[in-house]
Amino acid sequence: MKRIVLFLLTNLAVIAVMSVVLSVLGVNRFLTANGLQLSTLLAFSLVVGFTGAIFSLLISKPMAKWSTGARVIESPSTSTELWLVNTVKALSEKAGIGMPEVAIYNGEANAFATGAFKNSALVAVSTGLLEGMTREEVEAVLGHEVAHIANGDMVTMALIQGVVNTFVVFLARVVGYAVDKAVFRNNDDDRPGIGYMITVFVCEILFGIAASMIVNWFSRQREFRADAGSANLLGNRQPMMHALARLGGLQPGELPKSMAASGISDKPGWSALFSSHPPLEQRIAALQNMR
Repeated sequence: MKRIVLFLLTNLAVIAVMSVVLSVLGVNRFLTANGLQLSTLLAFSLVVGFTGAIFSLLISKPMAKWSTGARVIESPSTSTELWLVNTVKALSEKAGIGMPEVAIYNGEANAFATGAFKNSALVAVSTGLLEGMTREEVEAVLGHEVAHIANGDMVTMALIQGVVNTFVVFLARVVGYAVDKAVFRNNDDDRPGIGYMITVFVCEILFGIAASMIVNWFSRQREFRADAGSANLLGNRQPMMHALARLGGLQPGELPKSMAASGISDKPGWSALFSSHPPLEQRIAALQNMR
């Protein structure tokens, strides 16, 4: 629940900052003496909505390293590190993408992939994952992360986030304008009243919550696809099924919310609607039903 709240607050902060910046620059001219100009508002909403999503995508790799303390393997110093690098290299070549950076971080069982570009991504695994799984299972997890990169999931999720952010910004201001006129009786079209500002703030929170459910639904679908991608890369669905089953008996490591959608496992939230990952049982069943 804490991570969900932090994620929502981050989105709201980005929207708020961009709104202020664009207001100072005079870009928010959608309130005029003739009323609300929807085409101008839509352009304003697109800029605000996509700027945060694209910026987050572009800084995702350095932020991932910083927030998890991941150490990139520049020159393998152990047999495990050498195996990790060689395994990711083989999987990447098979998936048709450039060699990602490979990193290890301290934590409970988890892994993630991130980065704005397919050919310069990052794959990181936790010490808990390496210690709690067999090499075949770790390879399946690596295949899952490489599949995320090959499928372009980081870019896809950023674009989806940008779209829902745009609707949040747009609809909040349309509702705010209507409430300001109908309830607070503000007749000054180009000067929004307190009713407008309060309504926009409340609507951005409520619409932001609804938007997060939409984004997480898409994230869950990408997880099923990445599981299948791992099975295809390894030529066998069993290792991924075994890895997921073992994860069910391990404590999944916490990931920063910005990376949770590209991890291997995520603790379910207080509601399945806010979970970025499907239940492990459903993922295993989907693999069993693969053709």
